[in-house]
Amino acid sequence: MDNTIDHYLLDIRNNSPEWAQQLEKYARENHVPIMEPLGIDFLMQIIRINKPSRILEIGTAIGYSALRMLEASPTSHIVSVERDEPRFQEAVQNIKKMDKDQNIDVLFGDALDITNEIKEKGPYDLLFIDAAKGQYQRFFELYSTMLTSDAVIISDNVLFKGLVANPNSDKERLNKIANKITTYNKWLMEHPQYVTTIVPIGDGIAISIKR
Repeated sequence: MDNTIDHYLLDIRNNSPEWAQQLEKYARENHVPIMEPLGIDFLMQIIRINKPSRILEIGTAIGYSALRMLEASPTSHIVSVERDEPRFQEAVQNIKKMDKDQNIDVLFGDALDITNEIKEKGPYDLLFIDAAKGQYQRFFELYSTMLTSDAVIISDNVLFKGLVANPNSDKERLNKIANKITTYNKWLMEHPQYVTTIVPIGDGIAISIKR
């Protein structure tokens, strides 16, 4: 997105609640990847529109996006998966601190390994993918089978710092990740059972629904 427009939207957006601002500050200071401000606002609006009863999130980090999704739909139940143990523990603490552990289940483990445990808690009305970028297609293939018929699938970071469109020769490691995202985006767009729109907001958000 054009930087001028981006700054304008950031300037006029409503402030996050105090608890969310504290998590955002912690994430910045400790290099924890959470959704960008305009991206989380967009995700929350999708959730307000769709009112999903059950949400599956792949990639909890410190619990920020799970708590924001619950803020957008307080009656939803969220199952969130995190494989990094320190972040898993932080997420559990943050969710308990907000007294939301009745609405948010955080599962520890690799989402590619604990599929049975995740399936038992479904089916889900919304799938949010925000974890290892090279595994997006596998996450999609695994968990799209655990969704209700009119569910929405959201994939974050699909523009990956703009590198999917404009690789930077000084960022070889990031270019490799961007290449994986590019492959995923192409696969998404050609999927015979889903129609996908990519919105250039935040770090790029793909919205997929069944045809």
